[in-house]
Amino acid sequence: MATIRIEPKLDASSGLYYVEIFYPAEAEQPFVTTEPHYKTTAAAENDVIAIIASRANNPRIRCSRRHARA
Repeated sequence: MATIRIEPKLDASSGLYYVEIFYPAEAEQPFVTTEPHYKTTAAAENDVIAIIASRANNPRIRCSRRHARA
């Protein structure tokens, strides 16, 4: 099973939090960094978890090559 690490960080210039997501969890550099728009660390973490959960519950819709070009 893949493991990620989620680290909320405070943006000093805006006073808002952003999230760094590390994959694999032991990575030294973040795989993804969000924009700072969260008021609390809890809000940042909960949003990331909600996004992951919504993607896991809604599989991608694949487009066949035949219909990819108009």
